[in-house]
Amino acid sequence: MSPVIDLNSDLGEGFGRWTLGDDEAMLELVTSANVACGFHAGDPSILRRVCARAAERGVSIGAQVGYRDLAGFGRRHMDVDPAELVNELLYQIGALDGIARVEGSRVTYVKPHGALYNDAASNAVTAAAVAEAIALYDRSLPLVGLAGSELLVAAKGAGLPGVAEAFADRAYTAQGLLVSRREEGAVLHDPATIAARCVRLVTEGTVVAIDGSTVSVAAQSICVHGDTEGAVAITVAVREALEAAGVGIQPFTSPPS
Repeated sequence: MSPVIDLNSDLGEGFGRWTLGDDEAMLELVTSANVACGFHAGDPSILRRVCARAAERGVSIGAQVGYRDLAGFGRRHMDVDPAELVNELLYQIGALDGIARVEGSRVTYVKPHGALYNDAASNAVTAAAVAEAIALYDRSLPLVGLAGSELLVAAKGAGLPGVAEAFADRAYTAQGLLVSRREEGAVLHDPATIAARCVRLVTEGTVVAIDGSTVSVAAQSICVHGDTEGAVAITVAVREALEAAGVGIQPFTSPPS
């Protein structure tokens, strides 16, 4: 059988009059939209607009939950009590799900954002809090996490479907984690290089780490960050390369019909 992969992107990350990325263009290219829930970015009007467009295009909607950190765009580590974190995640999932349902869709998965994603990838306590919040809200919702991370271990422990994710435009360490954005070369920008990397990832299950070593990555979804410079061109190149390689592109969850 031909390999199949989901393409996801972080969308709805503006706030008020401030815009970030091209949500409209990205929704024509991806199969799953990780929509900001208001804590790291996004406001009610932006969330509703993105959910409406996603519903129109048959794109699956995921709740992209994060730390309460608008000023830092959710990319700063925060020491949050696990019980409080559970409550804050419940708040975010419920808010986006309500807006999505108004637009004829619903939240079909959850993915942490930024520092919360990275913390939960390596910290079992943080990962367990993320999984607990999702299980309390709806145990059928998949949890998207870095392939081989504590997030997926926590998903299994909580009885949640786990979805392993890889990144098109981020560098990897030799341990299979993401290189910190503070380090040079952490974010990739050349569309052709990224596209070839994604084809290798899907067809061979490997990616070249920042130190030149080869890392095994088994992923069901690939993320192209919507705020990366040239995100639309990158995503076009990735889709074209995957399709040329015979890879099917479809969401890992199905939006409501």
